[in-house]
Order: sequence, then C-alpha cells, then structure tokens
Amino acid sequence: MKKLFILYFLFLPFVLLSQKKEDIKIHISTYLGNEKRNFYGNKAPEKLDTIWKFYLGKGLSFAYGYDKEWVGAGWTGQPLVIEENGKTFLIQGAFDYHLRKIDAQNGSEIWRYKFDDILKGTPSIWVNKNEKELENKYIILQGSRFGFGNKQSDKIIPSFRAVSMQTGKELWRMNTRRTVCYSRDVDGSALIVNDTAYLALENAIFTIFDPDFKKQELRDDILQPKIFKEIDYYHISDTIIHGTNIECESSPTLLGNRIYTNAGVGKVFGYNLKTGIVDWIFDIGADLNGSSPATFDDCLLIPVEKDYIEGRGGVLKLNPSKKPENAVEWYFPTPNKNWFHWKGGIVGSIAVNDATYKKGFPHIAAFIDAAGFFYVIDQVKMQKNKKEIAWDNKTQYPVPICYFEKEVGPSIATPIIVGNKIIVPLDKGLQLYEFDKQMNMRLIDEIKNIQIDATPVVWNGFLYIASLDGYLYCFGKK
Repeated sequence: MKKLFILYFLFLPFVLLSQKKEDIKIHISTYLGNEKRNFYGNKAPEKLDTIWKFYLGKGLSFAYGYDKEWVGAGWTGQPLVIEENGKTFLIQGAFDYHLRKIDAQNGSEIWRYKFDDILKGTPSIWVNKNEKELENKYIILQGSRFGFGNKQSDKIIPSFRAVSMQTGKELWRMNTRRTVCYSRDVDGSALIVNDTAYLALENAIFTIFDPDFKKQELRDDILQPKIFKEIDYYHISDTIIHGTNIECESSPTLLGNRIYTNAGVGKVFGYNLKTGIVDWIFDIGADLNGSSPATFDDCLLIPVEKDYIEGRGGVLKLNPSKKPENAVEWYFPTPNKNWFHWKGGIVGSIAVNDATYKKGFPHIAAFIDAAGFFYVIDQVKMQKNKKEIAWDNKTQYPVPICYFEKEVGPSIATPIIVGNKIIVPLDKGLQLYEFDKQMNMRLIDEIKNIQIDATPVVWNGFLYIASLDGYLYCFGKK
C-alpha cells in the first residue's frame, strides 16, 4: 500500500499535466461568433489605446483584371478567440497567404501555415470529440482565393483547407471545382452541426461534408474530405441578369431546423436539416454578400446591396417560420451612392445586441452602408404611419425606428455590439460608442487614419482587429 501511495504522488504531476493540456476552450469559433452569427465577444474595452500590433505582411493576388498587392487583412478577416490553460490566443488569416495562431497577450506568433493566395474570409473551428490525439482534435477550416498564378480552368483549385489548431499542420484540402461562376475562391465560414460541415463555396455550390481528415476519399485524383451532398445555389437562368457573378460569399446561419445562406444570385436559401432539401427560398435579386444574424425573435436580418435591383439596398427582416411570400417583417432602405464598384446598400453584415443583451435596453441592430452612413435601428418597433418602397421599387413595407444616424464615410466592414458598446470599423478609422437605455449615443474614443475592412472581436476588455495598413491590432485601456 505504501509503494502504491508513493507511485501515485510520483505520477500525479504527469496526470495533472495531461489534464492541463486538455484545458482548451473555444470562445469565438467562427465568423460572427457562433452558429447564429450574433456573438462578438464577452467584454468591450473602455478605451482604444494601442496595447500591441503585429505585422501581417502583404501578398499579390489577381483581382479586378490585374495583379494587385494586398496588405494586412480585410473583409471579413475576423480573429477567432481560443483559450488554452488560461491563456488567450487568436487565429487570424491574412493577405500574405498565411493563417496564424497568435498570443493575444503580446502579439507574438505561435505558428503559421501558408496557402496559395490571400485569405479574405474568417475560419471556423471544429472539435472532433472522437479524436484522441490533441493535435488532430481541434481543426481549423479556412478558405482562400483561388491561387496566385493559377488559372480558373485548372482541374484542382484547393482553396479550402483544414489545419491543426495545435500545430498549424495541414490535415486536408478541398478542390473548389469549376462551375459557371467566375470564382473558385472561398470567403465564407463553415457551419458545423453534429460533426457535419455546411458551406456554400464561392462556386455557388452548397457543400455538405465530413470534416474528419481520417475519412477522406479520393476525388479528382486527390484525397479530399468526404462529401455527403452538393446543391447548386443558382440556376442557369440566373446568369441572364447576373452573368457569372453568382458567387456565394456569405457564411450560413443556423435557425431552428434550417441553415440559411445568402447567395450571390439574390436569393436566401433555407436548407432543411430534417428532410435534407432546400424547402425555403426568398428571392430579392440583389447581390447578397453579407452574412445574416439570427435575432432574439427567430428572424433573419439580411444585408441587401444595390446591385441588380431597381430600388434601394438596405436591411430586410425576414421571418422564415412563415411562407416566403409572407415573411417580410420590415425593410430599412439606405441611399444609393456609387463607391468603387458598389452602387449602394450594405456589403458587410448586420450586428445585433441579442447575445449580450442587457435588461431594459431595446433590441437593436447596427450597420454601415456603402453610401457612408452608420445606423442604429430598433429590431421590432416601427415608425408610426410610415412605409418605404422596397428593393423592387414597388412594394411598400413598415420601417423600424432609427435611433442613430451618422455620416462616417463608405465602408464594407461590419460593426459589433457587446453589452452597451458598439465598435465601428471604418475605411478611415475606428470608433467606440456607448449607449444608454434611452439610446443616447456617445462617442467615447476614436482612432483616425487607419483603414479597416475587417470585422473586429473583443475579449476580456480588449479589441482585436486587422487593418489594411498591414497590422493586426490589440486595443484596450493601458
């Protein structure tokens, strides 16, 4: 008995060490935080002092008909937040082709993995509970552009890959096959439900697959994740109006028993998890690039661009528990204005305060449009006796109350709301607002002359955001 007692204490440190290695928490696991795309962190900062910055570098990519140098990180480019043994880390993609794991305390690099082109989207993390080896248990799924120097006609374009969260080692790569769409990039963030992954790649194919690298199969002469089902999120007739610009860039949202995806052909597709078919489609006609949060009352807020529609872009609230023809709750239009290749509307996503809602405050939504305005509106309260003409330039719908409107300059970025604070990334700066129960807005800090297209995230009072000046920043109160 005495020998067993001694052996127990001799091996106890090793047992504790083994347990400590498993002390891993995934706080922000995908774009806009969770499967509802409505969680942006637990605590916002009080100030925007620079705590540290990390240079992300630059990379060449073919865009808009020529080779362009991209610096830092941009749309959507949100960091993921993880915790290991009480220490916080970030997972960040960048324009220098690299995916990185970064120490959130001091901005030091832990590992990097290189793709074939710039990374525009935000990764997702899947936890394989059946995997015993730690380095293969936590899997990062990340997309990139189609590959600098590659041709769209190439047989293999591996623009979607899986990387070990612990080591940065590649686990698999997926071929984004060619369709009538002009793009073979991957910008969206995968949604994982019950160990099955769902994502519409930019080739406009909604792909349902097994993310487990041990279950790969030979396809197109390379090993790839096992695909359960593929559904075209376009019809050839869509090319009459949209041409080859039918790509899917949004991240899918889980609401009830359906997964909803905003598609480039201007439709919101609802895939039924129980029946395995698309049984809900809402047709807007606009180019839909942004992702949609699920709201506290089980609706979707759709960011609508101006392209391909007669009316104005804006925000559309849909209730998918109703038939599509009866699903519109309200429409908030925004001004038309040409900016770069956009004509107006909202390119980024809509933020809501539902995940960190405080009692006594209204349920709100915040967004920035391509005309240069930042808005904060109510999700449920309407303006009395007022309707606005919708995207089709014909139908009229109720309009929600607007609490705050400010011209901040055109932007494709997405703001975030945490508690009673709103962080607004801009083409010419970064703003931190605070609001009270009466929705009085106060600008409490601001940084100018920094260009941001990416989405920020906050954790434990610090703000992390990538910029187009080349840096990933950590802001907070010194």
